[in-house]
Amino acid sequence: MAQALRNIVRNHFMEKLRAGQVVSKLTIRISRSIEIAHIAKSCGFDALYVDLQHGLLSIETTSQLCIAALGVGITPLVRVPGTEYVTRVLDGGAMGVVVLDVRCVADVENAIAQCKFEPVGKRSIGGGLPQLQYREWPQAEMVEVMNEATAVLVQVENTAALDCVEDIAAVPGVDVLMIGTNDLCASLGVPGQFGHNSVRDAYKRVIAAARKHGVYVGVGGISDRKIVAEYVKLGARLVSMGSDISLLMSSGTDRAQYAKKLNDEMTAQ
Repeated sequence: MAQALRNIVRNHFMEKLRAGQVVSKLTIRISRSIEIAHIAKSCGFDALYVDLQHGLLSIETTSQLCIAALGVGITPLVRVPGTEYVTRVLDGGAMGVVVLDVRCVADVENAIAQCKFEPVGKRSIGGGLPQLQYREWPQAEMVEVMNEATAVLVQVENTAALDCVEDIAAVPGVDVLMIGTNDLCASLGVPGQFGHNSVRDAYKRVIAAARKHGVYVGVGGISDRKIVAEYVKLGARLVSMGSDISLLMSSGTDRAQYAKKLNDEMTAQ
């Protein structure tokens, strides 16, 4: 029975990481309709990353996006502004939670406790989960499979977390150390300098800790593809390829500039 449930509750994002692949995510901050999940899947992204830290989406909208992502086979992840949101976003369809601004092992342990059912954590058990296709399953099997499939991504984005990153990586239940490069740069005193030696050294330190404890590293907040590629070569395996805002701005600006170029050519004749 548990295997039958595992065939339904699959975290494709984590499966690809475990297979050694580089996986990508699209961050959602302003898109509120379910079509964005289909578009992200068609584009080839591995995860839909709903950002409730910097985005203004409601819990209801977040759930709709997560359920749509489940339906098309792209993993829904949600970055929560606080652990008090964890139960609701997971009950709403998320397959992983991104925990921000951790500073010590206790922060990580508390986050995992919110994400996992007993005996691993203390998440409250509710019925009718979208990840289970709203069906009821034997509770022991449901708990086992959901604990296995629910990913916990911990953001390393300050010097406090960096100083204890090996201890953080060793906490049972951590799946990904997600480096929040913008905030980490600021914490290191080199804001915006993503290729700075101190930032590079921080990546090396996080990657070494992750390898030692069998977890993965993600690159966040960097748009320079050369720098992203460098950190992937060092060992990072999750890459953030921008947000719905940045994709719209980039493509829209390119097309508008092309139209302006056509106008300039016509008026020059």
